[in-house]
Amino acid sequence: MASHIGRRKFLATLGGAVAAWPLAVHAQQPTIPVVGFLRSTSAAGSEQLIAAFRQELKEAGFVEGQDVAIDFRWGDDQPDRLPGLAADLVRRQAAVIVANVSATRAAMAATTAIPIVFVSGGDPVRRGLVGSLNRPGGNVTGVVFTSSDLTAKQLGVLHELVPKSASIAALLEPAAPEPELQMRETEEAGRTIGRQVLIVKAADERDFAAAFGTIVQAGAGALLVGPSAFFVSRRRQLATMAARHALPPIGALRSFAEAGGLMSYGASQTDAYRRAGHYAGRILKGAKPADMPVELATKIDLVITSQLPRRLASTCRIGFSRSPTR
Repeated sequence: MASHIGRRKFLATLGGAVAAWPLAVHAQQPTIPVVGFLRSTSAAGSEQLIAAFRQELKEAGFVEGQDVAIDFRWGDDQPDRLPGLAADLVRRQAAVIVANVSATRAAMAATTAIPIVFVSGGDPVRRGLVGSLNRPGGNVTGVVFTSSDLTAKQLGVLHELVPKSASIAALLEPAAPEPELQMRETEEAGRTIGRQVLIVKAADERDFAAAFGTIVQAGAGALLVGPSAFFVSRRRQLATMAARHALPPIGALRSFAEAGGLMSYGASQTDAYRRAGHYAGRILKGAKPADMPVELATKIDLVITSQLPRRLASTCRIGFSRSPTR
């Protein structure tokens, strides 16, 4: 009887140990850090940005799926989605969040503890993201790629394309960050090259038809599409409308040319995300955002479409037949 009781106690103890064994093993397995990748745009067209980001993380010693997990969240050009997406990354206890400007604001509202690396096309101090470029302070730092000082060069390229045109149009978004500064810089750039610049504004898609009507009626010979997240999201539509009205267009980001616009000339967003991957890697190794100066991405992209639409070719002094180039 005693041996029977002892045997039952042994089996019960063994059964408990077997039941607890998978839990213990699971608890002992190391967890890998999570990097939140948050953008206000859709995933489409962001492949090069993601590849550059992943490559730099790998260079820092973090291979996705082995040393780090990347949680991609996309706002699909719907700003009201961003707070919820940022909150999800906070609940998942991301080790660092990488975001574009609109998404950075949502992330900053969601956490003051998790490090945030922004990618910005404008002055982050003026935009209230950091207090200083050299010593950001707090939990936010990042990378700046800016095209504002390239406006004169973009207008100059258009002038070379249509030298006989009396004016060049610039399409700007009134809701874009620092719209007054953007307008002043565009007007100054026009004076720099000695050309009249017609500034036309469009706040949403309903304004596009009227904007292009104003441009055509004024006799402008080419179009500069201003740097705007909204314009980037509607780049195919703008490129199509420009071709329809025989207006050679130029944009700031290579995605505009790749969507059918004539060409783009501006700071490389891909290079900016590569640098953001480097900063994310440093943070995963223990660096503090407050001590990491904001970096400036200085690489410039020149992208030319492979085929110039016939209606544009008749208005331009030169044509392009090569594949997109940089």
